[in-house]
Amino acid sequence: MSKQKLELTWIGKEKRPKLEPRILLQDPEKSYHAKHRVSDNDIFDNRLIFGDNLLALKTLEQEFSGRVKCVFIDPPYNTGSAFKHYDDGLEHSIWLGLMRDRLEIIRRLLSEDGSLWITIDDNEAHYLKVMCDEIFGRANFVSNAVWQKKYAPANDALWLSDSHDHILIYAKSKQVWRPNKLPRTAEQNSLYKNPDNDPRGPWMSDNYTCAKSVDERPNLFYAITNPNTGEEIWPKKTRVWAFDQATHKRHVAENLIYWGKDGTNSTPRFKKFLSQLRSLGRVATTVWLHEEVGHNQDANREQQALNPSDPFKTPKPERLTHRIITLATNPGDLVLDSFAGSGTTGAVAHKMGRRWIMVELGEHCHTHIIPRLKKVIDGEDRGGISESVAWEGGGGFRYYRLAPSLIVNDRWGNPVINPEFNAAMLAEALTKLEGFTYAPSETHWWQHGHSSERDFIYVTTQNLSAEQLQVLADEVGQERSLLVCCTAFHGVTASSAAERWPNLTLKKIPKMVLARCHWGRDDYSLNVTNLPMAEIEKAEPAAPSNSVKNTKSRKAALDNAGQGGLFGENE
Repeated sequence: MSKQKLELTWIGKEKRPKLEPRILLQDPEKSYHAKHRVSDNDIFDNRLIFGDNLLALKTLEQEFSGRVKCVFIDPPYNTGSAFKHYDDGLEHSIWLGLMRDRLEIIRRLLSEDGSLWITIDDNEAHYLKVMCDEIFGRANFVSNAVWQKKYAPANDALWLSDSHDHILIYAKSKQVWRPNKLPRTAEQNSLYKNPDNDPRGPWMSDNYTCAKSVDERPNLFYAITNPNTGEEIWPKKTRVWAFDQATHKRHVAENLIYWGKDGTNSTPRFKKFLSQLRSLGRVATTVWLHEEVGHNQDANREQQALNPSDPFKTPKPERLTHRIITLATNPGDLVLDSFAGSGTTGAVAHKMGRRWIMVELGEHCHTHIIPRLKKVIDGEDRGGISESVAWEGGGGFRYYRLAPSLIVNDRWGNPVINPEFNAAMLAEALTKLEGFTYAPSETHWWQHGHSSERDFIYVTTQNLSAEQLQVLADEVGQERSLLVCCTAFHGVTASSAAERWPNLTLKKIPKMVLARCHWGRDDYSLNVTNLPMAEIEKAEPAAPSNSVKNTKSRKAALDNAGQGGLFGENE
């Protein structure tokens, strides 16, 4: 029987946006850094990006592909409230399309030893799991952790009281990725005692046998003598000793065998010392109780303390984010959250000494995230995990906004270069579109970027003559190549130019990029009041859900709407 690849299908799955890789414009007025260094490990090159998160991910792709250690996202849970103009089937399809486009870029951003963590509830968790299997590969699914987000049942629930969310965990490469261990708890350490006043400190006794039979491990089947009673003790034939005779003799010499309080136990026990285990940590389980990582009310209290007059409505507790970053990263690693919400991921990553990138389109980027990060950097945020990590402040971040679209239509409907672009912005945008690294040279006026040590790009709005092209060709030399992006060139054709100057490639602006992207689209988020379905519903009465007419109308609306909106921290 042949194996078939199972895929999740939905209305409009074949629709994919042709994303414009925008450039980022830094705003020093909104960027922020500490007034002085707190430690040598302060991190200043964090990024807060204001703009649509799908466009932002596309923008980050060239620079950060393969460099992000951990992506933690808290997308909208698609409970229906944000898609009220659509029936369930269509809203579900829109949501799946939204997530697919973003997750594909996120996978490319992850390092080979990186991981993705997604919080979601039952409404879409299982569909999202199948989609992630398709994008990341089912073999790279790590686990579905369950977070206890509520500690008290809702007595007015019609069916079962909803008490948990899911955290889907995927590795870029499960063969490479391994989670870190969690710190040991005080409760775990309290189980270690020192009844015999061993100078090595508290210890706990462990089983001295293993789950092997005498047939499997005959060398582990031998007699051990209790030194206190002289009794000769044999293991069971179905469960032999865990150590061979030579190792056992060393354990006896090192006082690692425990025979009980009065020394008369019928089987030996092995002493494990707390001092040897502290650095090893503990393995995380898949059930995350609210006592360990917080719950919704904890998150709400944190927000109330940060912004009493206007607390963010749907945050996640800092302890939850702290656990994820603990398991997924080490100090200095890069963490990405493209659904920033109230900025919890960046705040926690900052306190933990990780680098971070956050993306947010909503105005709460300015009203909630920036004020919160300023408090973190100034050491004024004493809530969340601040005390447990001994946070004192420091570091900083740079604020960026997505540049406007490179191509706009003039008053006659013709595509032209956006007049908001100056020469430097145009050079950077075209360099990015052509797959070059933007790096203007201080010595060579014609080097705006490079793709290798010998391949360069030059961008100009001039109409270049044959004489100017000859000067360029001479300066570039025969050992290098140059892509020339100009408004026009005269005195020569493209084919004759290739023969005359083999080290130059000529392209015209903006014709060279017109077919590349969907230009002029700044927002891939879903604003239901602007979607075509609202007009369709006003114009014609609703048809039965199984009618052909209604199905066509709904699909047309989806095709016209394109991609929908996503907000951070389950907004």
